[in-house]
Amino acid sequence: MTGTALEATDISWPQYSRPEDVETVEAVPLADRGIPQSTLAVLRRAAARWPDRVAISVLPDAARWREAVDTTYAELLADASRIANLLGSLGVAQGAPVGIISPNCAQLVPVMFGIQAAGVAVPLNGGLSVDHLATLLERTGTRVLFAAGPDLDPALWSKTQDLVHRDLLDVVLALEPSVPPSEPADLPRSPACRISYLRTAWAGQPTELDHEPGADDLAAIFHTGGTTGVPKLAAHTHRNQTADAWMIAADSTLQAGDTVLAALPLFHVNALHVTMLAPVLKGQRVVWAGPLGYRDPALYPEIWRIVEHFGITTMSAVPTVYAVLAGCPVDADISTLRHAIVGASALPHGVRTSFEENTGVPLLEGYGLTEGTCASARSFLSAPRPGSVGKRLPYQPMRVVRTAGDGSWQDVAPGERGTLLIGGPTVFAGYVVDHDRAGFRLDALGKVRDGWLDTGDLARLDADGFVHLAGRAKDLIIRGGHNIDPAAIEAVLLSHPEVADAAAVGRPDPRAGEVPVAYVTLVPGSTLTGPELRTWVTRTDLEPAARPRIVTIREALPVTDVGKPYKLALRADAAAVAVVEALGRHPGIVDVSGSVVDGSVTVTVTTDPSADGGGVRAELDRFALTTRVVVA
Repeated sequence: MTGTALEATDISWPQYSRPEDVETVEAVPLADRGIPQSTLAVLRRAAARWPDRVAISVLPDAARWREAVDTTYAELLADASRIANLLGSLGVAQGAPVGIISPNCAQLVPVMFGIQAAGVAVPLNGGLSVDHLATLLERTGTRVLFAAGPDLDPALWSKTQDLVHRDLLDVVLALEPSVPPSEPADLPRSPACRISYLRTAWAGQPTELDHEPGADDLAAIFHTGGTTGVPKLAAHTHRNQTADAWMIAADSTLQAGDTVLAALPLFHVNALHVTMLAPVLKGQRVVWAGPLGYRDPALYPEIWRIVEHFGITTMSAVPTVYAVLAGCPVDADISTLRHAIVGASALPHGVRTSFEENTGVPLLEGYGLTEGTCASARSFLSAPRPGSVGKRLPYQPMRVVRTAGDGSWQDVAPGERGTLLIGGPTVFAGYVVDHDRAGFRLDALGKVRDGWLDTGDLARLDADGFVHLAGRAKDLIIRGGHNIDPAAIEAVLLSHPEVADAAAVGRPDPRAGEVPVAYVTLVPGSTLTGPELRTWVTRTDLEPAARPRIVTIREALPVTDVGKPYKLALRADAAAVAVVEALGRHPGIVDVSGSVVDGSVTVTVTTDPSADGGGVRAELDRFALTTRVVVA
């Protein structure tokens, strides 16, 4: 029997390429779609149907893309099983946490599958400070860690050693580069922690497993947020992950045998669901672009030759990546690349236009969040809808509501703006707030009510069900009691032909509470100034209260490690500038700096001993802002 015929017997793949297909797909209950109950079952199915098909090709790095390391589906399952059995021999039981801190490499995909088969994966962003990593390990009770070894990432290995010295780990399993050196670096010894290379530790472990995680067992815990402030920990069940992966893979433009380019870090939900689990459901090949992924400058001069060589049919990235690719000459045959997927933050119109004109490849926007597992909406080649991130995925109902005075949610009419809610099987299990011997203590912290996830995003649903985002509810600028949507300011700024990207934030103000300010980047060659752009805004239809008081030109806007806008850094800068202006008449000011501490902005003022401390404090107290004064 062919692989295609076998697919039809267990997973029901619908026709799903047009917006109107969503409701047709839902005519069949999701329970009747034959979705595997766990991520291990997803991999087992693929290995049974396509054992000799290449599952992953991992580039050692961008420069050595011709030396890709291939792993077939049968080999991937065998490696994942060895890892799961190794963890079992170490005493890891279903529901126990196992950490991962590593850039992408050939061992990382089987590690992710193996951990989820044996316990609960806790992927960690190596960009977090050691203190924050320690907090996350303690909060989850993680004592076993897969970590980038000294040859793969020396900086991460140093952080791991710090965690070992703090007595936070019992076992460390070191991962190696995709093409390991002939003489691996020696690993240190610790009296309290077992440290070894994974390749050594799994020797002799069986390549088969005799157990299966349940659909409602936890599969992974993903941290949300950026690199500053201790992130929240969102728990996903196997049902969450396999359902969302099926919804992504159900897209009829994604075919069995396609090849996907993956270059986002596997500690992020997009990488795991869009470029790991969903491709496995359809037996696709995934080309992983080395440890640095899109952060590797050497990738961009080579990327079109990589697309041609591997026959890449789709890829997933964030807007900042496509902004760079828009300027990369197409020096290869990229006709296999049918479309490219973009998400994580708003796609500027100029980036879309430049990329599509440069490559001839359409960009398909998507929308999702970690608390919704990953993807919740997508756009369509057959029905482009400019300004929208697409229509909801099947089996994920959406509502737009406003909050009444009594706290209840009231649905708004189509086209009206409110807070976006998501329902269905991808709503997360809750945040990990603690753990004990019985397992994790989960709490949705008010994000879920009667099965509906409050995304925190402002949006409107048009008459056809397409989602139009309007900013984050928490990003609202409140000027003298007047709510100002930063997205409206950003949209006006982005309509200027010389503006490449824009971000509006609230700047503390003693009288109004907040006033809007904006930060922008310009297209190459532009000589536009901030004051000129601010004057231009006054001639637009933007309401006077929303016109930014200051427009600051930047070479780049701050983003997190996965490309999401990081407005907290801009708010910290705006707050510092406001304080500098307020203290202008006070002598003895040495320095003013804004920072983000545990998710909140703090402004630190350094003075010399001659400064009028009481006067400085009185000036600072006029702001609704956390401040501190330090005498040099």
